Amino acid sequence: MLKQAKNVCLLAALIVIALPAFATDNQPYRLFPALYKKNAVLELPMTVPNRSGNPNSQGGFSERVPLLANNTIVSFYGHPFSKNMGILGLFSKEEIAEKIKYYARLYDEANGSKGAVPAYYIIYGTCWPKGEIGYLSDSVLESYIAYAQEKDMLVFVDHQIGKYSVRESMEKILPFLKYPNVHLALDPEWRTLNPMKEIGSITAEELNEAQKIMQDYIIANNISGIRILVVHQFAEKMIQNRSRVRSDFERVLLIHTADGFGPPSLKKNTYALNAKAENMPIKGFKLFFKSDFTLAGFDNPLMSPAEVLALDPEPGLIIYQ
Repeated sequence: MLKQAKNVCLLAALIVIALPAFATDNQPYRLFPALYKKNAVLELPMTVPNRSGNPNSQGGFSERVPLLANNTIVSFYGHPFSKNMGILGLFSKEEIAEKIKYYARLYDEANGSKGAVPAYYIIYGTCWPKGEIGYLSDSVLESYIAYAQEKDMLVFVDHQIGKYSVRESMEKILPFLKYPNVHLALDPEWRTLNPMKEIGSITAEELNEAQKIMQDYIIANNISGIRILVVHQFAEKMIQNRSRVRSDFERVLLIHTADGFGPPSLKKNTYALNAKAENMPIKGFKLFFKSDFTLAGFDNPLMSPAEVLALDPEPGLIIYQ
């Protein structure tokens, strides 16, 4: 299935035009129900309008099916120049790409009829003491983006926020949406003046604002398709008033990701707490490799792809740090 997923043009896979609505428990869903409810039946429409609005046109497969409807995204996280911030910094982009693709194949074998898409998950804005932000060179990030395009991979550009507003943080990463394989991420843990000493937070209103800013930018700049915005959470305070978070922006697909390391029992409990936020129905899950960095936490034991996919609801985005 990985080969099948690769054959779908990733640059167009997020273009979703007039997909039929699905509803579960009176909650309208813009995408397919398999993303939201375990064991849900995935039914593809036989006929949908294409970009010209002709209801009799079949259109291309990649125009009809959003990327996450039929794929699990598998990503490796980190900073290209730091061996302490995740596995991505331990190897060259070429070596990391091969390792990600290996893990994507493992998920492809475990997720039934779905495919798997590999991705770099890159920390672009790093929170420093006093909430200052250190930025990765644009040229380095763009070299990863270009290589990912060659290898049919996605790129997530992550901002740790620090002392800045959510709007300011979004405005720093929005320009990378000009690349069709790029998606964005915010990590509330690092919205703080004292990184590593306290857990930061954002509000539901700020997260809604981030989605609106992103959608407005996509429309204003004639960027095609739907793009993903990832938000991390492992503690209740990280997303305040989270029941007020919206997930109905037509051009932004919000993924609510369970962060944090520990034994499987603890990670499953964190995921279950996140799963209660049904207003953010699409979930992600983060895992931590054992690191040579003595201060870095890790999962012991590391959950297998089958165990991860057995979570309810099944996560659509997997992140390895």
